Amino acid sequence: METVEEVLQTVGRTVGIPDLTLGGLLRVVMMVLLGILAIRLLMKMVDRMLERSKSVAAIKPYIHTAVNIFLWVLLALMLAGTLDVDVTSIIAMLSVAGLAVSMALQNTLSNLAGGLVLLVTKPFVVGDYVEADGISGTIAAVDMSYTTFVTPDNKEIFVPNSQLSATKITNYNRLGRRRMDVTLTASYDAPTAQVRAAIEEALAAIPGILDDPAPVVYLSEYQSSSIEYLTRLWTAADDYWTVYYALLEGVRESFARHGVEMTYDHLNVHIVEK
Repeated sequence: METVEEVLQTVGRTVGIPDLTLGGLLRVVMMVLLGILAIRLLMKMVDRMLERSKSVAAIKPYIHTAVNIFLWVLLALMLAGTLDVDVTSIIAMLSVAGLAVSMALQNTLSNLAGGLVLLVTKPFVVGDYVEADGISGTIAAVDMSYTTFVTPDNKEIFVPNSQLSATKITNYNRLGRRRMDVTLTASYDAPTAQVRAAIEEALAAIPGILDDPAPVVYLSEYQSSSIEYLTRLWTAADDYWTVYYALLEGVRESFARHGVEMTYDHLNVHIVEK
């Protein structure tokens, strides 16, 4: 009848571990139990750290999974070393496999990395109106691979995160309010005070214009057929376009009431008789 040691030797040779002994098996069992306990304790510590950090709130599940996989792989390598398995060859094989996977999934991994950058740095959140890489729209979703834009004409555009994380991003909602500069022109025949009064009357009738800082009107340029007036005001980010179109309409009506001519480019020809 075979002893326990002989059985272990037979099993060890079958699985590629020629020096498997009872003591070695007990060490492996103890290491597994201690490793499982250590992984649980470490994962609890990681989860507490992630709970405290608001900057990584959006990617907590991904970090949790990545750390968990790393700890289990590390435990498996330690067990292999205890059983006198050639760990170097395993690490080399994993490295080659990882390189092959990374080459095959280069674009996907690039998008994932870009998604991590966007989720950590947060240049925008869902609901912000953003302009980036020639695309303007409201952010509808931020996933690990793609960010979804909804354009003003109700089109959905899915932009790779690798592209977004490497380009300039303009967020029109982040600071809560926007400055508006509107250029208006009036005839040379209209006195400046009269033009300014007409524009200020139009401004006073539009809700959504902020009082601080107050809107101002400047005479900004003398053109060939008209005088240019710059109207500068501030609005809440969400009211920008509503105020913009209301101002254009209101100024036209106010100019008509005040007798201010809205000019256009024209050429005066004078015929002199000799």
